[in-house]
Amino acid sequence: MTLSEFAAGNEIFQRAFFKQHERELLELATKGQQPKALFIGCSDSRVIPDLIIQSNPGDLFVLRNVGNFVPPYKPDEDYHATASGIEYAINVLNVSEVIICGHSHCGACKSLFEPLDDPNLVHIRKWLDLGERAKSMALLSLGTDADRQELLRLTERMSIITQIDNLMTYPFVKERLKEERLFIHGWYYDIETGTIDYYDPEQYRFLPLSELAKSCRVDL
Repeated sequence: MTLSEFAAGNEIFQRAFFKQHERELLELATKGQQPKALFIGCSDSRVIPDLIIQSNPGDLFVLRNVGNFVPPYKPDEDYHATASGIEYAINVLNVSEVIICGHSHCGACKSLFEPLDDPNLVHIRKWLDLGERAKSMALLSLGTDADRQELLRLTERMSIITQIDNLMTYPFVKERLKEERLFIHGWYYDIETGTIDYYDPEQYRFLPLSELAKSCRVDL
C-alpha cells in the first residue's frame, strides 16, 4: 500500500468503524484503558493480534518485536523496551493474562539457522541470542539431518516455551503466578490456516485452541 492509501484507509476508519463505536472509543479515552491481557507477539506484518482473535480496542495491551522474544529479567541493562512493557502491563494495568504468541514461517527463527554477516544487522544478531535455546532444543529433538521445514516449525514452538521461561524470571511475575492473579499462555498461530494452538504444560504439547474454547469460557 502507498502512503495515500493509508490516508484513505484512515478516512474510511473515521467514517465507518469510529462512528459506529464512537461511544466505546470515547469512553476509553476519558476513563483510560483496562486491557484484559498482555499480548506479546511478533512484528511480522502477517500476524495482527486484534484481527486473528477478533478483539476490540481496549482488550489487549500489545507488545510486538522480532520473534516475539522475551528478554530475561536484567534490571542492570541500559534499555528495556520489551521489559518495560511487561512491567507496565502487569504492575500498572494489572492484566490477569499474558499471551506469548509465536507463528509459522517466523523470520527470526529461520535466521537462527543462517549466517548474518551484514554489519547493519548488529542489533538483530544480538537479539537472536534469545532464540538460541529453542534452536538447540529443536536440533536435539530432530537431529541436524532433519527436514528443514520440520526443524523450523519445531523451533518456532520451542521458542514460545523458552520465552515463557524467560518471563518467569521476573520477580513480580512469579509472585502473581503464585497468588493466582496472573496466568501465562503460549500460543502458536499458523499463517496458512489461521488456526491457533496453545501449549499445554501438563501434556508438554500444543493443542488446538478451539478445543480449549469448547471446554471453558474464553473471553479473548
